[in-house]
Amino acid sequence: MVERADASISEISAFEAVAVEGSFTKAAESLGTSKSHVGKLVQRLEARLSTRLFQRTTRAVRLTEDGETYLLAVQSALGGLREAEQELAARRDEVVGRVRLDLPSSFGRLLFPAILALRQQHPRLTFELGFSDKMSDPVADGWDLVIRIGELPKDSDMTVRKLCDTRFGLYASPSYLAARGEIRSIADLAQHDAVIFRGPSGRLRPWALNDGGEVRSIAPSPVVVVEDGQALNDALVSGLGISQLIDRIVQPLVESGRLQHVLPAADVAGLPVHAMIPAGQKMSLRTRVVLNQLAEFLNGAETAPRATGGARARSRAR
Repeated sequence: MVERADASISEISAFEAVAVEGSFTKAAESLGTSKSHVGKLVQRLEARLSTRLFQRTTRAVRLTEDGETYLLAVQSALGGLREAEQELAARRDEVVGRVRLDLPSSFGRLLFPAILALRQQHPRLTFELGFSDKMSDPVADGWDLVIRIGELPKDSDMTVRKLCDTRFGLYASPSYLAARGEIRSIADLAQHDAVIFRGPSGRLRPWALNDGGEVRSIAPSPVVVVEDGQALNDALVSGLGISQLIDRIVQPLVESGRLQHVLPAADVAGLPVHAMIPAGQKMSLRTRVVLNQLAEFLNGAETAPRATGGARARSRAR
């Protein structure tokens, strides 16, 4: 029996280039070689695999079903090799590459100073940032890290690291309070305009308040409902009413005088902030560096990663 030789890296690279570019000519340009050479490499690969990887016409080059299957395997393998090369390079001198972060819409903006510090320490480190209050799947959506506030969904197949805790407090703009009067007790809230956040589950988030040492939940009748954390902040700054916000998010607005802390004695413990990464995958050096910097920036008390199947949520993460 004649043993069939394995495909060479040049054949695999040529195949990937054609698949990505959708053209033998463009693939050749990206590889710095000739179109005929790329064609020969792909033909040799198809012969080795005993299948056609592309459907070729005078107008287009498309992957066959077998080609699509092989491309997934190739991209995974080449991605691992490129990752290894980057990590080896990083060990020699510096952290390099792109880290994709999905952040809560308002809380995530607090992390810009940490990202700036990372860029200053590692100039070849780049970022792609997404801002959303809805739960993301790191694997399906291609994120390196997903940061969310709140308990995590049940049956979550992710590795989780707690970054910090938060507190909930009531806030309103000085202009609103000047127009509507000072709030001296929880009972006074019934006479004020409530701006309420609607979570990813579709449920309006009630307010948890410390009432003389006892935490109780109230569900004010809203004058405005928002589904975006940044919009909630903006609504209060605009003077639309009063709402319950996370202390870390609202701190810059209080320090600048745009919002005022109302009934501080009614503050309660808030929701934890977690970082999530795909379970079962080795974390790249650059992702680990970013995660550690974010944890340090937020002064997280718990820093050890833990595997989780997802705790029963007391409040949906956002």
